[in-house]
Amino acid sequence: MPPSPSPTDYANPELLEKIPLTAKTVLDVGCRRGALGAAYLRRNPRATVLGIELNPEDAEAARARLSEVFCGDVEQTPMPFAPEGGIDCIIYGDVLEHLVDPWAVLAAHARHLNPGGTVLVCMPNAEHWSMVARLLTGRFDYSDDGLMDRGHLRWFTPRMMGEALTKAGLELADLAPRPVPNADKAQQFVEAISPALHHLGIDPRDYLDRAGPLQFIWRARKAGPARLEIAATMLNPQGGVSDVRVVEPLRALRTDSAVFGGIGPEADIAPTFPGAARIAVLHRPLLLGDSGLARLRALIDKGYLVISEFDDHPSFLEQRGVDVSELMTFKAVHAIQTSTRPLAEALLAHNPEVAVFPNAIFELPQPANFTTPDRLTLLFAAINRQDDWAPYIGVINEVARAVGGRLRINVLHDQPFFEALDTPHKQFLPLTDYATYLRVLQDAEISFMPLEDNLFNRAKSDLKFIEAGAARVCALASPTVYDQSIRDGKTGMMFRDATELRANLLKMLAYPEVTRQLADNARAYVAENRMLAYQTEARLTWYRSLWARRDELTAALKVRAPELFG
Repeated sequence: MPPSPSPTDYANPELLEKIPLTAKTVLDVGCRRGALGAAYLRRNPRATVLGIELNPEDAEAARARLSEVFCGDVEQTPMPFAPEGGIDCIIYGDVLEHLVDPWAVLAAHARHLNPGGTVLVCMPNAEHWSMVARLLTGRFDYSDDGLMDRGHLRWFTPRMMGEALTKAGLELADLAPRPVPNADKAQQFVEAISPALHHLGIDPRDYLDRAGPLQFIWRARKAGPARLEIAATMLNPQGGVSDVRVVEPLRALRTDSAVFGGIGPEADIAPTFPGAARIAVLHRPLLLGDSGLARLRALIDKGYLVISEFDDHPSFLEQRGVDVSELMTFKAVHAIQTSTRPLAEALLAHNPEVAVFPNAIFELPQPANFTTPDRLTLLFAAINRQDDWAPYIGVINEVARAVGGRLRINVLHDQPFFEALDTPHKQFLPLTDYATYLRVLQDAEISFMPLEDNLFNRAKSDLKFIEAGAARVCALASPTVYDQSIRDGKTGMMFRDATELRANLLKMLAYPEVTRQLADNARAYVAENRMLAYQTEARLTWYRSLWARRDELTAALKVRAPELFG
């Protein structure tokens, strides 16, 4: 079992998930050594993260990670910064209970919050069953940390914290428990005292919901737009497309306190909040004939505006024998979202409402490669790419024989490519989930990315490049698609034929420090330009604009697909 994280150098994962990904300025009150802010900056490198920390040693460590850190007492100096443009998110991670007057600090900070700003509070739960158990046995012993931390000066139940946030002029958004350790003990305790609870008129199930969690996270806001519900479907994950196009974008959107929703079967999509804007995003739906029309009618009847998420050229459906005349995937939805401009141009022939959201990185991983300069690992990870790599396998084998153990080759999924490799320094990995693929990528130094020049490939995105760049892996790529984003010799290496591939691969192996510099440059490019954080606001703006125009879009839909309303 891995060691427990240090209480002063730990990024609370549930708190991290709720920091708005679009925030320009974040204030972490009680930032400790800056772990939470550093983790957020890997998701939004453009952000400014400010920290306030009382402990001088922790504050000094945090300064190496955050934009600016003030060492001092927040109650004496509530706002030591003068951030240009105000503050978008203020975080209190297990802090308010340590203050003499947390209500005054909340009120003082709320004045500096931008109109759409968010406040996050992680609080120990004074209603926790163990507190009651202690009192019943006549004990209230303090400890060095945890629920009974001797530094706690104030105690809050969820209702009390909600009242404190409201008193500070904030609008409550949601409340969520952190994962519950020893949940069975809470259940056993509540079962044991159920007769007393019934006698007091307290529902044991309701009490368990309140007394089970050790901590809660409150999310509140200064003011904000109306709620937006986003319900998404997802194809079975394959090669990461579901993660990149559905899972991670929805994860990013839900960091906005006004956005709610999830991913699930189409039949389960149902509104939750009366009067909220409702968007249904269908991932690569195959909507054919009467059955397709019925599926769309069901969503429209529930009050949803329907978007098709599609990131392949529509011609591939014809190649798979789909009768396009029966196809409702593009024309019978309100709008389409896709990943590249060439795809958008192809889809515009079916629907005038098309938005392009390029593939992007949710979080920069910690670099883990370039640990053995005398050996580099090349990764080839692909599905159905034999026509793309076939012209180059001879050169790959030639170089592999020439350099021996200095080049290791890992192959993910493509068994024919693996079998065609003429080297003992190779490893095959079956198709896996996206998280495992990213870990495998992080162990490589070179990513081999050949694409034949054809209509289908030209409509693809540069996802492999930005994934590699984020992981500090150097791209070795053909120009199709990648010449739009890779700067040859600056953020990666390009090859236009087998001769150029041989020369560049040998150069990368001979000068690993140059390969490392190219990889560093690519990571810097992704951090500056290709993070999901940078397009989340545009996605939200588009969804809200579609909802505002829903009557107009539905009228256009009746003209484009009258059979939908027959």
